[in-house]
Amino acid sequence: MPATVVFRGGTVIDGSGGPPLAADVAVREEHVVAVGRDLVGDEVLDCAGHVVAPGFIDTHSHSDVKVLADPALPMKVRQGITLEVFGQDGISVAPVKEDERAAWKQKLAGLLGDFGVAWDWSSVGGYLGRVASARPVPDVAYLAPHGAIRQWAMGGEDRRATSAQTSSMQALLRLALAEGACGMSTGLIYPPCCYADTAELVALGRVLAEARRPLVVHMRSESDRILEAVGEMITVAHESGCAVHISHLKLAGRNNWGRVDDLLGLVERAQADGLRFTADQYPYVAGSTLLGAILPPWAHDGGTEATLARLRDREARARMKEVMAHPGPADWDNFWAWSGPEGIVVADIPSGRHPEWLGKSLVEVARLRGQDAFEAAFDLLLEERMGVAMISFSQDEAVVERIFRQPWVNACTDGLLGGRPHPRAYGTYPRILGRYVREKGLVSLPEAVRKLTSQAARAFGFEGCGLVRAGYRANLVVFDPATVADRATFEEPALFPAGIRDVMVGGEVVVRDGELTGVRPGKVVD
Repeated sequence: MPATVVFRGGTVIDGSGGPPLAADVAVREEHVVAVGRDLVGDEVLDCAGHVVAPGFIDTHSHSDVKVLADPALPMKVRQGITLEVFGQDGISVAPVKEDERAAWKQKLAGLLGDFGVAWDWSSVGGYLGRVASARPVPDVAYLAPHGAIRQWAMGGEDRRATSAQTSSMQALLRLALAEGACGMSTGLIYPPCCYADTAELVALGRVLAEARRPLVVHMRSESDRILEAVGEMITVAHESGCAVHISHLKLAGRNNWGRVDDLLGLVERAQADGLRFTADQYPYVAGSTLLGAILPPWAHDGGTEATLARLRDREARARMKEVMAHPGPADWDNFWAWSGPEGIVVADIPSGRHPEWLGKSLVEVARLRGQDAFEAAFDLLLEERMGVAMISFSQDEAVVERIFRQPWVNACTDGLLGGRPHPRAYGTYPRILGRYVREKGLVSLPEAVRKLTSQAARAFGFEGCGLVRAGYRANLVVFDPATVADRATFEEPALFPAGIRDVMVGGEVVVRDGELTGVRPGKVVD
């Protein structure tokens, strides 16, 4: 008879949003087998004074390459995350043609890191096979990236898809889903995704609707055109029938912060009309992405080599500078206008050159280089072949909190893991439990746990996880509600949190008393 592990004497917050329950939880093999009083087991974990909850789900992760170099993923597991979703923003590691692997790997280095990992796959199935062979600690899932599919079908040029190319992308998406993808992501500020029109998204959405899988979208705008961007997603949901999940919902730029009620009202009217609309969010006022995102969309037309050629061209640089420096509303997400070079910080240079620049703003880097900020940014991108990550400060805490309160918004880290990362990679979930729940009382603890677990599972269609319930996968976290807190800061981002005591994945204890145990029971889920 397999051994039974009992979490005894804790307060069970089961992920449903219901009231806390004084109960034991029994686990056998990979599943919860009972929730009740006085349960008997072969191993007993004393949980007095602690909460026993479902493991947290990170619906926007960038651990796609890191998992192959460090399958323990301690920065995620030690904050209670037991399931991560890779393949975000429409730009990830598969599918990729064999002769384009090196270029695609370089293109994504600023987002996903390098970590010395050799890319030896082409298909989604091949990549997920590598992940399974790495034996990760947490469970993982993978979204088929729209940009990778578009690159395979028609290259990186700024052009509309023909009927034949659209059909090819639909076939590639169906194949990716058959090989284990849990949906499709797109990133409509990133090339080549940004070159797709709404009709292309609708066509791919119809494939997702057939498979009952979500479209997970970094929208075309998170700032000046955000209402139009949400409207486009409403059109896609309505015309395709697929569920839409908005990635890292935010309002960027001071001039846009006052539009939060209009934004939320637009989503809620779509939900009232029967459309399946959800979102995720990280609890910080700064974001993090590729430094290349500061460039206008036309600068990326044709792929990385074409962009580098423009960065070498004096006239093209002058045109970029003119567009980026324009202070008024833009029809693209202009990070330079939101944050200014003083609010854009170098987070990672995967080549390893100039580690002294990590954590410094573009203004500071420019001063060290003896240049103005525009020329320093352009030259850095050129020298590193676009392989640079940034942190940009553009949001307002009151707006972040307003969005967090919405019941259809779950949490995510959106954590880039190379260089000097954003603190969200280490602190998101404890920050919510400590700062937003215990200190600020934005939502109740049961509601917060629901948003970190079953709401995320429901949005992505993950069955059998996200609740502490008999028959569900035994992904659990034990934390102290009185002390749980993030410790990672922008100055010291790689600090593990306080108050997360034990974590279980698939019936195996992977964190005990705050430390990794060394077991790696994670699996690929779809």
